[in-house]
Amino acid sequence: MREYFGKKNIGYLGFLYNIFILSMIIVVRARNDVMFLIVWELMSLVSFFLVIYEHEKPETRKAGFIYIVMTHIGTGFILQSFLILAGSSGSFNFDTFVGAGSRMTPLLKDLAFLFALIGFGAKAGIVPLHIWLPYAHPAAPSNVSALMSGVMIKTAIYMFIRVFFDFLGAGVLWWGFLVFSIGALSSVLGIMYAVVEPDIKRMLAYSSIENIGIILLGIGASMIFIAEGQNSLAAIAAIAALYHLLNHAVFKGLLFMGAGSVIFSTHTKNIEKLGGLLKKMPIMGFFFLIGVLSISAMPPFSGFVSEWLTFQSLLMSFSSGDSLVRIVLPVGAAVLALTGALAAFCFLKTFGIGFLALPRSENAEHAKEANMPMLLGMGIFAILSVLLGILPFYALPFLGRITQAFTGSGISLSQGVLGSIVMPVGQISVSTQGMALLMLAILPLPLIITFMYNGRKHETWGCGQPVCTARNEYTATAFSKPVQMWFKNIYRPVRELRTTYSVSTFFKESFRFESQIEQVFERYLYTPAVNGVLARSRVLKSIQTGSIHAYLSYIFGTLVILMIFVILGGNQ
Repeated sequence: MREYFGKKNIGYLGFLYNIFILSMIIVVRARNDVMFLIVWELMSLVSFFLVIYEHEKPETRKAGFIYIVMTHIGTGFILQSFLILAGSSGSFNFDTFVGAGSRMTPLLKDLAFLFALIGFGAKAGIVPLHIWLPYAHPAAPSNVSALMSGVMIKTAIYMFIRVFFDFLGAGVLWWGFLVFSIGALSSVLGIMYAVVEPDIKRMLAYSSIENIGIILLGIGASMIFIAEGQNSLAAIAAIAALYHLLNHAVFKGLLFMGAGSVIFSTHTKNIEKLGGLLKKMPIMGFFFLIGVLSISAMPPFSGFVSEWLTFQSLLMSFSSGDSLVRIVLPVGAAVLALTGALAAFCFLKTFGIGFLALPRSENAEHAKEANMPMLLGMGIFAILSVLLGILPFYALPFLGRITQAFTGSGISLSQGVLGSIVMPVGQISVSTQGMALLMLAILPLPLIITFMYNGRKHETWGCGQPVCTARNEYTATAFSKPVQMWFKNIYRPVRELRTTYSVSTFFKESFRFESQIEQVFERYLYTPAVNGVLARSRVLKSIQTGSIHAYLSYIFGTLVILMIFVILGGNQ
């Protein structure tokens, strides 16, 4: 927040920030839908004011508008779902909602599920309800982005689990397939857009969409297994989803804090204008690298364990008796593999272009190490990212008890000399403490090899050029170009080449080439919807004549119609 000292009201930001944290705590503690909706709305409004903290910028106001519209659309669907649950249970308390699905007709049950999926999906950022994330995260202060991505969107996942498993009972097969498909689509599209994004915070926002998709892969698989009566497999998939939820909260918070430190030191969010930051900010760069390795699912860091568990739960679907399940879930595993590869590629680009090589701007050249409060927060999250990777043995039993409450099955633990986790179906057994010791033994290996074979240090060979500058190096755009070419039908890039001439068309003074990724969902889904609403609004605007006589006649006509309905209803 130091960047706002003397420029903005820090007290206002601190007040909203603390209210935001309090509202998220109360959301998960609410015990009836009225209190939940009040606090949910408070959380949304406070986060909206935090997003538009720099409201003097036009792009910030646009981001705030998109966010508040999407979150209120979601709240409207949540309200509809809760009204159906309240009508079936006869109460507004969550305790009476438990098992309400068994008292509903299939149609009402499906409607409650779909309304909850859309409502909470808008907050979680699932595709195609994700459009607010790439706008809101770059606009918000970095510490706010860390909370929104690390915690706030997870409150929607919490309510997914409560509604789908606890209230409705996840026993409908097509529900699981729908959630699983949305998870697969969100994961792969989220990371694909992250790969080609030059804005570091916008890239992290797309990455959050990807990780929400991975979590939904686990939740969807768990719902499918419950519908198939395989509760043990459902428990494993649910544990994988919850563990990835925990891991994502940690490493994404770390990465957003790192991005905030970079922006504070270099005054830019553009990866193309960074470079050489590891020499200028070595401690922050080391912590950021831990976050990069975690989100890329590299062992022995936290993201590896949860994604590995997700892989295992999906591949164990071959034991299912349903041929469709045996086809769809392994395809989801393939999508997860593609997502993991693209995530590694994306963050290799981010760290390699942004932190290695040569500085690409004056601000990057003169960057300073982050201050102690920034480093302290990042250090805590970096340590947690390592511990959650090498010591999952201590977290998984806790998650197993949670999943047992809504799947009817958990994991059993047996501890030998090194300790192991044995899943109840007997198909997964991994020595976690032994693996942790092995990983710790491997970590110093590169340093040992470097020390043993230490050679002569010299400047990097620059293809025979006497001077190697940043212009000789790969840019972030060039690095991601192969991916953009492979998936050009999805990215649909829009390119423009403008030429400036000096004397005549034979003498070209300069070229300007622009390439933008088309926002497919905005163009083909949201823009037509907005235009349709505006067209109908213009039609309805004709009744606003400004005449008090006309407005009184509207009121009188409405009263007459209501009286007719009352009289007809009384006669029946």
